[in-house]
Amino acid sequence: MGFEMRAIIRSYDGGQSDRAQVEDLERRCEVGPAERVFLFTDTMGDPICRIRNSPMYKMLVAELDKELVGVIQGSVKVVTIHRHDDRMDLARVGYILGLRVAPVHRRRGIGSSLVRRLEEWFIANDVDYAYMATEKGNEASVKLFVNKFGYSKFRTPAILVNPVHNHPFHISSNVDIQKIKIEEAEFLYRKFMASMEFFPHDIDNVLRNRLSLGTWVAYPRGESFGSNGQVPSSWAMLSVWNSGEIFKLRLGKAPLSCLIYTKSSRLMDKFFPCLKLPFLPNFFHPFGFYFMYGVHREGPMSGKLVRSLCQFVHNMATKSKDCKVIVTEVAGDDTLRHHIPRWRLLSCLEDLWCMKALKNEERNTLHELTKTPPTRALFVDPREV
Repeated sequence: MGFEMRAIIRSYDGGQSDRAQVEDLERRCEVGPAERVFLFTDTMGDPICRIRNSPMYKMLVAELDKELVGVIQGSVKVVTIHRHDDRMDLARVGYILGLRVAPVHRRRGIGSSLVRRLEEWFIANDVDYAYMATEKGNEASVKLFVNKFGYSKFRTPAILVNPVHNHPFHISSNVDIQKIKIEEAEFLYRKFMASMEFFPHDIDNVLRNRLSLGTWVAYPRGESFGSNGQVPSSWAMLSVWNSGEIFKLRLGKAPLSCLIYTKSSRLMDKFFPCLKLPFLPNFFHPFGFYFMYGVHREGPMSGKLVRSLCQFVHNMATKSKDCKVIVTEVAGDDTLRHHIPRWRLLSCLEDLWCMKALKNEERNTLHELTKTPPTRALFVDPREV
């Protein structure tokens, strides 16, 4: 308790000293599936880059003897939730991310102080629910939020990661892929996906953000995709967010098998380029990534169409100098995951979302949300990746 009382919790001031210390803290803290790899983040001089595009955001730091030893970030938005009677409703939710405590200062109450102060900021801004995401096997994080702060386990989505190879994929000639206008994309999302859990009420702002590279639809060749909302018998759509423009990732540790495969595949491509064998990118240098969001499909051929869209995005990424992986996140029980390519080593098939009601009148609804089987698809906001 003494250590917790000594730490000063304050807002990040954006100054050179704060910026440099937060970046140093990020470099010392690993993220990702700890039993397999360590991922380090490079915020490229902007520590609040992961929340800057949210409607409302806050960053807090913990200071101990003029040294920044902890940091936490939060954002607020309005999303769709479902009540027990299947009635859709809108709620203000606060997302907690980027909780970091310097390794030598852990288990001293600093993380708890940061979470508590961020929740107070949420309450002051009329937030109905707070939620966070962590890997299911992250015992320290689960104990902190579930056991100490009373969060309830909500959903276990899957984070699917696929490397960008050096050669583009061949896309079936039986599939048409078309880029649609922002207005058309917004119309389709509100018509077909507004009932998804956590669908953002300001989807128009997401689509118009400079990091959103566009929205594409795929459908069988010979059929048409009307601008008036008419859709083919089978179709799929997705949007692409260029996360690598605001921060980079770097692999810090990997199994020996991964290192051997990476080096051998690159040598094979160097000496036998005519074979067009895929090689793994160099993940040990900072790299960017594309995030596919708003993935939706309908119709008997839609699984194939989703895969064609994923191949199309991969081919886009081969033209980018630093995009090395393509990432998406879907509900854990969503059959959509079977049609999205992934590399198991970097993917997390059981991410964990936890929620907490911050208002007394919302506690019954939270109980219904967490106890109801996850029958609906989940919309993952690219601004919170």
